[in-house]
Amino acid sequence: MAAEPVNVTEFQELAKQALPKMFYDFYSGGAEDQYTLRKNIEAFSRIMFQPRVLVDVSCINLSTTILGYKISSPIMVAPTAMHKFAHPEGEIATARAAAACKTIMVLSFRSTCTVEEVASSCNAIRFFQLYVYRRRDISALLVQRAERCGYKAIVLTADCPRTGRREADIKNKMISPQLKNFEGLLSAEVVSEKGSKLAAFANGAFDPSLSWKDIAWLKSITNLPILIKGVLTAENAVKAVEVGVAGIIVSNHGGRQLDYVPATISVLEEVVQAVGGRIPVLFDGGIRRGTDVFKALALGAQAVLIGRPVIFGLAAKGEYGVRRVIEMLRDELELTMTLCGCRSVKEITRSYVRTERDSLRSLL
Repeated sequence: MAAEPVNVTEFQELAKQALPKMFYDFYSGGAEDQYTLRKNIEAFSRIMFQPRVLVDVSCINLSTTILGYKISSPIMVAPTAMHKFAHPEGEIATARAAAACKTIMVLSFRSTCTVEEVASSCNAIRFFQLYVYRRRDISALLVQRAERCGYKAIVLTADCPRTGRREADIKNKMISPQLKNFEGLLSAEVVSEKGSKLAAFANGAFDPSLSWKDIAWLKSITNLPILIKGVLTAENAVKAVEVGVAGIIVSNHGGRQLDYVPATISVLEEVVQAVGGRIPVLFDGGIRRGTDVFKALALGAQAVLIGRPVIFGLAAKGEYGVRRVIEMLRDELELTMTLCGCRSVKEITRSYVRTERDSLRSLL
């Protein structure tokens, strides 16, 4: 009997053993040299804590609210595609784990269970992630189905006019499955003798003309609040506030799109300062420890989203694995808060961390 994993990273090794190479590479890989993929994780190690001692930490409260919805901790489930490649129960297992942990799951536009199946699987607050396809009618229909099924927000992924160059998928000739959400709407058939069939399909489907003016179109087809995912600069953060979205997710698509963009944790503060508290800023990319969650909150994120760790938990141990991953991060965050002297998420302020930039400033 193999030992139970004691941290999130150990789930990755179990997932690697459990999954066919094609699917493991699809989930774990990044774009081109995978520089950004590595940096997303490594950049956290350059941020140090400045803890306070002799604080009464006998009672720690991890709960917070996102768009008015209360969650048990500031750890949410990021949208990731095609969970049935990881486990036969797919997104239904992930949804049930998120519900058990009293947190919000963002269902991927490219899920292997339908919007309706996930909605009826359990009672929980859920958001829906949107890609805008050339066939806008399909994207509009999915948004309307999600709204009808009680999803509470739309998360527009904005960094994907084309798919990044993921070389493992090219080598493995990654398949493009027929997704149930699109049955009768769109064929996944692609004529591609070489390379990733998935990338060939996506590049034919994604609308590369999508721009800021289309936020008005999106607002016209739904009453749900809209979050923009994929913001990495102060300039784009200001633009997002100007077009009237409800929130921003600082994200580089897990290092899967443009390689050599900075690690998300290194640009988070710039975005938070540009937004100036007008709308919530969420964060994803490279979270593997509760200490990482604390650092993101200290730099101004209201919550973090986890992507690959959820998939690795799902591949290794199904619904239980996803629950364990979320619980591990929550327990580690609680310990970090205790040892830093923070009794609630609100108390996690900038003064509890020291970045490389702070260290340079002190030398000047």
